[in-house]
Amino acid sequence: MNEGEAATAPRPLTLPDGRPAKEAWTLDPRLRHLNHGSFGAVPRIAQERQSALRAEMERAPVAWFPALPGRIAAARAAVADRLRTDGKDLAFVPNASAGAAVVHAALAARPGGDIVVTDHGYGAVTMGARRLADRWGTGVRTARVPLAADAEQAYRAVMAEVDDGVALIVLDQITSATARLMPVERVGAEAARRGITLLVDGAHAPGLLAAPLDGLVCDAWVGNLHKWGCAPRGTAALVARGALRADLHPLIDSWAAKEPFPDRFDQQGTLDATGWLAAPAAWDFIDDTWGWDTARRYMDELADHGAQVVAAAFARSGTPADPVDVGMPVPGMRLVRLPEGLGTTRLAADALRDRASAELGVEAAFTSFDGLGYLRLSAHVHNTPDDYAYFAEVCVPVVEKWARGARDASSSGCEPVHA
Repeated sequence: MNEGEAATAPRPLTLPDGRPAKEAWTLDPRLRHLNHGSFGAVPRIAQERQSALRAEMERAPVAWFPALPGRIAAARAAVADRLRTDGKDLAFVPNASAGAAVVHAALAARPGGDIVVTDHGYGAVTMGARRLADRWGTGVRTARVPLAADAEQAYRAVMAEVDDGVALIVLDQITSATARLMPVERVGAEAARRGITLLVDGAHAPGLLAAPLDGLVCDAWVGNLHKWGCAPRGTAALVARGALRADLHPLIDSWAAKEPFPDRFDQQGTLDATGWLAAPAAWDFIDDTWGWDTARRYMDELADHGAQVVAAAFARSGTPADPVDVGMPVPGMRLVRLPEGLGTTRLAADALRDRASAELGVEAAFTSFDGLGYLRLSAHVHNTPDDYAYFAEVCVPVVEKWARGARDASSSGCEPVHA
């Protein structure tokens, strides 16, 4: 790709009355929101639904909480239908990391049984796996998967760490830092054949993938509904289909503790469950307004366009301008290489995120992998081509200045600031 070239900009989506799609959200108009993938964004209709539910809860809490398990069961059945799975296999959890913690807590100690993760794994989930290994008195093996690895190469890299001494595999369906797919279906089939437990971290999958559980064999799968599904924060699904489900319990024991899975997850004291109840409203808003197929196609085309526009702008600093090859690309998410010296560690990347928000008025995801820094773009229907043009024209020159400062500080032996 030559500088200035870019994929054709898709036509921005609009509401049925012709207003811009972003007017269905309450996002701060003073900011450019280029990071839907981290915390999502809740449309007004779902916020209003949650507010109404909270008001109902506060008006009559003694009536609310005894009736809550039935309402939660109905909501999770609705969510399961939208994920194309069975409601009896799905429980609500606060987020994907909490769902992973539920699975880790359920697994009995297996002396000599190591845990396999990858170098693309989400940090919090990997930390949980390491804590589990410490409890078992075993070890964690990290599969090194090249960023550009295709499905076959990624599968071989993961399975190279798997032998009879492995008890658990923790594998992302869509990686967070590197915005790529992993061959979870093939790994799942082989893990099942060998009798190895597989936990799939599908945090980004609901909404971004049309049917994330189709063809997937695993012991447990966790996915956030607050990301692409636009549900209120603290809303995620834990799906379990095999024998492990009998041992899965919520992080809070309550009066339903002796009920079977997933019913025992429906009653957890005075937990505010209004986000779970409002989740179907958020999902249906996207479906009823544009249809999920149209929304996903727009997200993907926009992310592709945005990545090429921003990469071309960075090319002036000598940063590679071609799209980053992630081997197994995912719809709606792209990586752009940062100039040398920026985002080389997770902490440095997080500092860039904070600095971009404070100084540039941009909510963006900066990530790090294998010592290189990336800008991770994650588009949703409220984004437009203008968001990426703004970043290319206004933000890239400043980010290049930050990179020069980081390189100068590094060459002089000083600690770089915010880099």
